[in-house]
Amino acid sequence: MSSFEIRGGRRLKGDIQPQGAKNEALQVICAVLLTSDEVTISNIPDIRDVNFLIELLREMGVRVTPGQKGTYTFQADSVDLEYLRTAEFKKKAASLRGSVMILGPLLARFKKGYIPQPGGDKIGRRRLDTHFIGLQNLGARFIYDKAEQLQKIEADNLQGCYMLLDEASVTGTANIVMAAVLAKGKTVIFNAACEPYVLQLCHMLNRMGARISGVGSNLLTIEGVEALTGCRHELMPDMIEVGSFIGLAAMTQSEITIKNVQASTLGLIPTVFQRLGIAIEQRGNDIFVPEYPTYEVETFMDGSIMTIADAPWPGFTPDLISIVLVVATQAKGSVLVHQKMFESRLFFVDKLIDMGAQIILCDPHRATVIGLNREHPLKGIEMVSPDIRAGVALLIAALSAEGKSVIHNIDQIDRGYQQIDQRLQAIGAEIVRI
Repeated sequence: MSSFEIRGGRRLKGDIQPQGAKNEALQVICAVLLTSDEVTISNIPDIRDVNFLIELLREMGVRVTPGQKGTYTFQADSVDLEYLRTAEFKKKAASLRGSVMILGPLLARFKKGYIPQPGGDKIGRRRLDTHFIGLQNLGARFIYDKAEQLQKIEADNLQGCYMLLDEASVTGTANIVMAAVLAKGKTVIFNAACEPYVLQLCHMLNRMGARISGVGSNLLTIEGVEALTGCRHELMPDMIEVGSFIGLAAMTQSEITIKNVQASTLGLIPTVFQRLGIAIEQRGNDIFVPEYPTYEVETFMDGSIMTIADAPWPGFTPDLISIVLVVATQAKGSVLVHQKMFESRLFFVDKLIDMGAQIILCDPHRATVIGLNREHPLKGIEMVSPDIRAGVALLIAALSAEGKSVIHNIDQIDRGYQQIDQRLQAIGAEIVRI
């Protein structure tokens, strides 16, 4: 198990570039299964989860050819469906939650597929009902093989239909869309997730020959086609990294320029940081975060405490709730952080409390943060990263803290952040991988 050793309290300075979007990568890489033609994807982040998915596809028979840094060409012209029944596949697919998104493409093109219970972050229950019900609406049948511990899914003919999703699941929407593009007739999906990742997937599928309208909204209409062709696709910058770097700059009193962010994809992220007293400056396609000796939390118009909550897009992304909570620890003022979507994502606050933060964990979903206004800096401690986003939040806390911190289980951070230690070292962070 690898660890980071961090000497905090240093001010950072310079430019940092966000990687390609992890959440988009997991979707569009699964989409290569929809065609036997070549699909070239660029700006793919070099992170554990994405590399694992690429390796999984390679072992399924997909030909994978690396190009320039971050670019891969995929050709799924000899997929081995029997591999999906092996113990090796079950073990690998079960360790990556994103593997569930191979179901839609496999069902659409090959009429069957297999999937074990996927893994991922331990941040509370993350149900798959939206995936399964949506595919069933298109005509799929699920058969659970208890002996092999596999879900088998099959459909002789997928038929388009109208469906109202019970939740605006990003991966659920992606899975259903990928199945529907080759279904007969018209599919209408209401309450579809409209995150930029889904928008990017739909644009890619349309370039492959799909007929999807309403892209970017929560009402998607898909006219099924006979087959898809290859295409080229570039991933958008990772908006979660952009938000993480804004929080890092504020916490460490640093002057940082975040390069090539595609600001139009950030939604409420700049607004939420502004509510914490952190204004950013857009310079072309870059974001400049000035040095903040102090930052003060806004209050609502009636004077009540600021509440920051996650919500489906275009609301504030749940993947940045952990970052916001850490940034609030050194603000002037108090914040109620409400994590609605996952009941275990706030359980890392005990480590922040050990570092000196003043936080009241109200229940599994809510925490009140009393900002220290930099009057009492956090102190370095030894801790363990519980998941990707909490791990980076703890890393930001450690970089701002006095003294030495050690973060264990950084494999969790590596799942979502590309060479984060090297990129932070380049702007002045004192961080060593052990």
